[in-house]
Amino acid sequence: MGGHFAVPLFERFGCELHGLNLEMDGRFPNHHPDPTVPENLRDLIVQVRQRKADVGIAFDGDADRIGVVTDQGDILWGDELLLLFARFILKDRPGATVIGEVKCSQRLYDDIAARGGRPIMWKAGHSLIKGKMKEEKAVLAGEMSGHLFFADRYFGYDDAIYAAARLLEILSRTDEKLSGILADVPRTVTTPEIRVDCPDEIKFDVVRDVTEAFRKQYRIIDTDGVRILFPDGWGLIRASNTQPVLVLRFESSTAETLSRIRALTEAELEKVVSRYRGRP
Repeated sequence: MGGHFAVPLFERFGCELHGLNLEMDGRFPNHHPDPTVPENLRDLIVQVRQRKADVGIAFDGDADRIGVVTDQGDILWGDELLLLFARFILKDRPGATVIGEVKCSQRLYDDIAARGGRPIMWKAGHSLIKGKMKEEKAVLAGEMSGHLFFADRYFGYDDAIYAAARLLEILSRTDEKLSGILADVPRTVTTPEIRVDCPDEIKFDVVRDVTEAFRKQYRIIDTDGVRILFPDGWGLIRASNTQPVLVLRFESSTAETLSRIRALTEAELEKVVSRYRGRP
């Protein structure tokens, strides 16, 4: 559906467009319209590279989530897009507040602070993000899921077509390729979201117990689950609000340290979970 409305808008901008899967079909014959799944962006990546396009843009079914592919065919994830938009907004609105969620890279929060912004790490969930955005009078917020919320020159809700328009505006005002705009951001190694089955009736208790275990040895952020802060990275364990699963994610400077952080975190989680096994 997003392409149906985005194409005529972007043509009015003067963009040269090449459409992909624009026909509306609720059976989704090509792939499910989730722009956060790399497999769903495979055809878009191929087209961007073959046509030497400046950018590839994908929408979910109701166009409130965006996926972006650079001119090199690399996927920009939600936190990277948020970092990109924050940089350009902070040029005009120094000191402004920008909100991310607990799964976002530490690079996002560091970059916002380094450029004079006020970063806030908040709970995952677009309704929770929107509420915090209003409370803090933030100009921008976003999630790994591709929900991006602009209160700067907009209404503060997640409109992926508007986010795409803001991205095109940025590209029209710079000689840099999209792949080069964030080239100075430090590289890190991250995992995707790791989903671990955990019954609804114990998942929040498990996270509570893991939080208390890590609190004794490490600095933590317990805004939403527990984000454990290691000297060279972080690990996250949180309970899904909608499914009987725990969500884990990890980030570090190298693959070696990432593996160590993940192993340590998962070992502590297993200790806690084992205490709940067999309980009535």
